[in-house]
Amino acid sequence: MDWIEVGTPLIKSDGMDAIREIRKNFPGRTIIADMKIADTGSIEVEMGAKAGADIVVVLASADDSTIQEAIRAAKKYGVKIMADLISVNDPVSRSIELEKMGVDYINVHAGIDQQMGGQDSLAIMKEVVKHVSIPVAIAGGLDADSCSEAVTSGANIVIVGGNIIRSSNVTASANAIRQSVDFPSVAPVLKTSHDEEIRKILEGVSTPNISDSMHRKGAMQDIFSMVAGKKMVGTAVTVQTFKGDWAKAVEAIDGAKEGDVIVIYNGSRHVAPWGGLATLSCLNRGIAGVVVDGAVRDIDEIRKIGLPVFATCNVPNAGEPKGFGEINSEIVCGNQSVNPGDYIIGDDNGVVVIPKERAYEIARRAKEVEKTEQRLFEEIRRGSTLSEVMKLKKWEKH
Repeated sequence: MDWIEVGTPLIKSDGMDAIREIRKNFPGRTIIADMKIADTGSIEVEMGAKAGADIVVVLASADDSTIQEAIRAAKKYGVKIMADLISVNDPVSRSIELEKMGVDYINVHAGIDQQMGGQDSLAIMKEVVKHVSIPVAIAGGLDADSCSEAVTSGANIVIVGGNIIRSSNVTASANAIRQSVDFPSVAPVLKTSHDEEIRKILEGVSTPNISDSMHRKGAMQDIFSMVAGKKMVGTAVTVQTFKGDWAKAVEAIDGAKEGDVIVIYNGSRHVAPWGGLATLSCLNRGIAGVVVDGAVRDIDEIRKIGLPVFATCNVPNAGEPKGFGEINSEIVCGNQSVNPGDYIIGDDNGVVVIPKERAYEIARRAKEVEKTEQRLFEEIRRGSTLSEVMKLKKWEKH
């Protein structure tokens, strides 16, 4: 049976009217009000119940007195209580306590920000279901495959948000989820390294997606694609040089690994530390691309070779291999700090830098940005304008 959840952002935006509207339009459905109650349990449960909710969500981390008051109010107004385990330090122990207190459902939930850091609701749920007898729900980043696994692992309820509402085809996505729940099967999981997973995600998103996910930060200034239509994803090998000195830039090729990106600060728009021969050397070693804060030369050869190269400009003349500078030290390239091992992504829009310690999180966030953007494109194709889709007038700062 399909239930309808009125999510926390919607309730914060439109209040109890959001629940009333859903109730009016879907009179026969079970409605969950995800109010994430943290205090005044009785008052807020009453609000949700009177607005038309069948199940009201409290935070499992709320004080016991709040949860007990919520349960009392739920009995009074004829609704059920679901406790959300988001951010609970010991979810199994807390679930046992919540069942004893009298909640009706447990929701194992990795929040969006937690998902971006790699937290997995499924692993937690598999432990919780062993210790409680009340129905267990699961939420947080679920798609059709993970819904199947959740059901076969003991989940009674699956809650799916982003993979439906961010889809460019909401109906198809909802049907896929429904199918996976009704006929669950678990596909074999292919083991990949952390780096492989990050690279795979970054290959599927654009540099604007990544910049948006970093709050419009990370983009290099005055660095442009020299080879149109080429995408670059890799980890940085950094080079600090001086105007036209190409020795360290070329020596970095020998120490770089397959899939690395050589990132060079040169400091001159008029003398190049990089050209066609160095580019071919990179191609032969499987290096993912090159970024130069400064000029490159042999642009015709670079374009024939086809390796992604990004630079400030192209000029005819090179400097001399004097050997000054450093390899794999912190540098500034395109007015962005770059450390060895940082992820470098380039496309026709430009180049962005992701600090290595945040690479998985930012990749996941960029994927969510990409999903949202595809949905917006689809709504505009159907006749809406961008301002209408974004509800700009409603959300303008007052």
